[in-house]
Amino acid sequence: MKSLDQKVKFMERQDSFTKYAIFQIGTKQYQGIEGKTVSIEKIDGEAGDSVEFKEVLLKKDNETVEVGQPFVKGSLKATIVKQMKGPKIIIFRFKRRKKSRVKKGHRQPQTIIRVDSF
Repeated sequence: MKSLDQKVKFMERQDSFTKYAIFQIGTKQYQGIEGKTVSIEKIDGEAGDSVEFKEVLLKKDNETVEVGQPFVKGSLKATIVKQMKGPKIIIFRFKRRKKSRVKKGHRQPQTIIRVDSF
């Protein structure tokens, strides 16, 4: 059984994200919290460039929750921190008893952004 202190810490942790937005890039959705960084699929731009995402699906500000039909008015503003590649994924295929082996690797390009405001 959890002690009272653990329950209180859990409740405090739940209230830590009182202001956030859910936004969409292409077919993927991400949660943006002001001041935090988010790793998204690659977008054009250099480090330090500012970007704006107009496809905001949901905004939460303390007690107010705004759900779009399909999008909320306004946009999410962010700054590109860096362009990088994700972790390496190994693809290994073989056919038994045929001496056929193919080993390939892939690193997905991604962009790290810092959410400024929404």
